[in-house]
Amino acid sequence: MLHHVILFSGASAVGKTAALRHLLPLLTAEGATPCVCKIDCLQTQDDQLYRAMGLPCVAGLSGDLCPDHFLVSNLPELWHWGESLSCDTLVIETAGLCHRCSPATRQMTAGCVLDCTASSKAPEQLGPMLTEADFVVLTKIDMVSQAELEIICWQIRRLNPHAMLFPVDALAGYGLDLLAQWLRARPAITDRTEDTLRHTMPSGVCSYCVGEQRVGSAYQQGIIGKISFPEDTPCRL
Repeated sequence: MLHHVILFSGASAVGKTAALRHLLPLLTAEGATPCVCKIDCLQTQDDQLYRAMGLPCVAGLSGDLCPDHFLVSNLPELWHWGESLSCDTLVIETAGLCHRCSPATRQMTAGCVLDCTASSKAPEQLGPMLTEADFVVLTKIDMVSQAELEIICWQIRRLNPHAMLFPVDALAGYGLDLLAQWLRARPAITDRTEDTLRHTMPSGVCSYCVGEQRVGSAYQQGIIGKISFPEDTPCRL
């Protein structure tokens, strides 16, 4: 049975794959038998990297769908796949896009990967990916000052005071041993039948979701969001 499901989410190019490349061997050394799922949008070669490490890996490409919606729709199949391999740990690396939603469920161990060089305001732009996380991995710490790192950590703790913070150098692997030990100490999953999302997904039922390409209010149906302009601003529809 899968005892642990670990989610790695975060914006593009923040260092998710680089961190996992060092973390997965450390989890194995701690006694885990991991398998990996890589969720992306159009294409990925990361699954080849994980297989080259000797780990079972499946890649899911969401195509025209939101990758987070795509992942949640495939979770039961991923659980079954991991158990069919007699693995006790499923590690999911997903491609976060809009930052509005998070595919984390309550029984997962949910992580958010954050690039320290992005901005001290970056944590505020991540939404439930960060605010609902159990742990936050801070990458590229070698490229910022100690003061900048402390400001980012303060921002994260303000948004999510319960998450564990792990500053790491994902290229060198520095700091990931502490994360591996913490993950292995997490309580095991005993029953997934009542698992639920930690946060609602955004609505995705407008006319553009089903292939509409024409622009204009006459072609918009379903759930539509409109900007509220000041009353003295002329707005022609």
